Amino acid sequence: MLIGSNGEKQGLVAFSVALESARVASLDLVQVSPSDASPLVCKLLDYGKHVFDKKKSLSSSKIKVKRSTTKEIKFRPSTDIGDYNIKLKKVKSFILDGDKTKISVRFRGREILNSDMGLNLLNRLRDELEDIAQVDQEPSLEGRQLLMVLSPLKKK
Repeated sequence: MLIGSNGEKQGLVAFSVALESARVASLDLVQVSPSDASPLVCKLLDYGKHVFDKKKSLSSSKIKVKRSTTKEIKFRPSTDIGDYNIKLKKVKSFILDGDKTKISVRFRGREILNSDMGLNLLNRLRDELEDIAQVDQEPSLEGRQLLMVLSPLKKK
C-alpha cells in the first residue's frame, strides 16, 4: 500500500514502482506499518524534514521548569527608611522573578540586646509583602543574625 506525499492513497503498488515514484518526486520512501503487517504501508515524504519537525514538536511540548534560586538581602536593625525602601523594592523584584528570598538582620556588638528591633523590621517586611510572598521560615535568631525566608505565593 502506497500513500502519496500529500496523504492520498495510491493503492497496492509494486516495490520498484514505489521506489521510482519516490525518486521522481525527490522524496524518501518510508515504511509506516510494522514489518509483519500483511500489506506493507509505505509513504512518500521528506524524511529529514519529518525528523526535524518531530524533534521541534517534542522540545516545544516539554514543560519549561524554572529552577528556584535563593537570593539574600541583608539588613541592619538601624536601617533607615530610605535604605529600607530600596531593599524592599529589591526583595519584591526577587519574589516576582520567582526566587526564594532570605532576609537577614545582622547585629553587631551590643545591638543584639535590642533584637526586638530586628524582629519588628522583619514583621514589617512580612506585612508589606503578604500579597506577593509567603513565609517559608519564620524569623529565627541564629548566632548574631535574625533570618526569615520568603517565597512567591503559589499560583492557583
